[in-house]
Amino acid sequence: MSVLKYSSIALAAICLAACQQRKAPQEQAATAESPYPKGSFGYDLDFLKKKDSVVVLNSKDGKGEIIISPKYQAKVFTSTADGANGKSFGWINYKTFDQEKPDEHMNAYGGEDRLWLGPEGGKFSLFFKPGTKMEFTNWHTPAAVDNEAWKLISNTDKKASLSKTATLLNYAGTTLTLQIDRDIEMLEPGDVKTKLGIDLDDKVKSVAFHTTTTLINTGNKAWDKQTGAPCIWNLDMFSPSSKTITVIPYNDGAGKVATTDYFGEIPKDRISIKNGILLFKADGKSRGKLGMPAARTKKLAGNYDGENNILTIIQFDADPNSTYLNQEWRTDRDPFTGDAVNAYNDGPLADGSQMGPFFELESVSPAAFLKPSEKLKHNHSVFHFTGDKGELNTIALKTLGISLKDIQAAFK
Repeated sequence: MSVLKYSSIALAAICLAACQQRKAPQEQAATAESPYPKGSFGYDLDFLKKKDSVVVLNSKDGKGEIIISPKYQAKVFTSTADGANGKSFGWINYKTFDQEKPDEHMNAYGGEDRLWLGPEGGKFSLFFKPGTKMEFTNWHTPAAVDNEAWKLISNTDKKASLSKTATLLNYAGTTLTLQIDRDIEMLEPGDVKTKLGIDLDDKVKSVAFHTTTTLINTGNKAWDKQTGAPCIWNLDMFSPSSKTITVIPYNDGAGKVATTDYFGEIPKDRISIKNGILLFKADGKSRGKLGMPAARTKKLAGNYDGENNILTIIQFDADPNSTYLNQEWRTDRDPFTGDAVNAYNDGPLADGSQMGPFFELESVSPAAFLKPSEKLKHNHSVFHFTGDKGELNTIALKTLGISLKDIQAAFK
């Protein structure tokens, strides 16, 4: 999540057979937008089809689906574990699509797996022009990851590949010529078992996908500690409830576990850090962000929505021996000391306005110190589970190291 305080290519086939089988829920009245109720995957698919030639990937059982948009920066907008009638897991900011012209600072379309490039702030920022003061007036999201369309290279019903070229100027005055390739793939139960070490019971419905983002230096100069270097940044946006809590397991070690004051210190009644587990209240009612360094993270994080009984896990690359970038809006700190994983909770601003509510789970790659033609890859996976609470509890214990009961009891 960045600071938000102020705010095609036609698809040859989109799983035609699956689409033909879609049926609107009988108990819901049709609306002008969609025969599906708002909040369902079918509603969001109908909405996004009006905006772009989206790509839909499907699991083997036909119930797990995700929506990818070439026009909207190769985002995975949302997913479902139960077909068109199932809950839509991603957060979509519908009103942004109706803007008469792009916002000069950021176009917040949403998306449960969107891509940015960092660093956002610091001596090598990609969001501020050289010499400008790091304040909102001068903050501009790079167009390649904000409002420009990407090229759809190929797709099947299981995988899509997209690409984007760009030339960016960083705060140090370095011109970065680059290409970003993004491969998005559905994960089946066998893949989930391999990645998370769990067996899925038939009492649990699930959907999972994996993204591999490749950043290529297509210029003729190396990116180093003098010129500055970009990083890959996955940001996952979800809808909160009053019982939504983010969970980040961590390793023991020296120094602080996490930075908790990105937007002012997170209140003590909204965060708990003890016994190898960080818990963060993510109800969309109080704005706050935290970050954890690579040496501390266990390369996964999660969230449990006790109101809707949804367990979400993200898994990502992290290397404690690599250099991560400081993304704060300041130039007086070491630019090469930063986080590998972040979590954000949306909330009202001082004037009472609010973009969401939503919450985010994020992962960041190391700095891309690349010579011409060299590449850096970053892997990031998203898993959603819903159904029998006993089975969800088993998954939570095996992956996050904490029970659903203890998650829910954290802030009572």
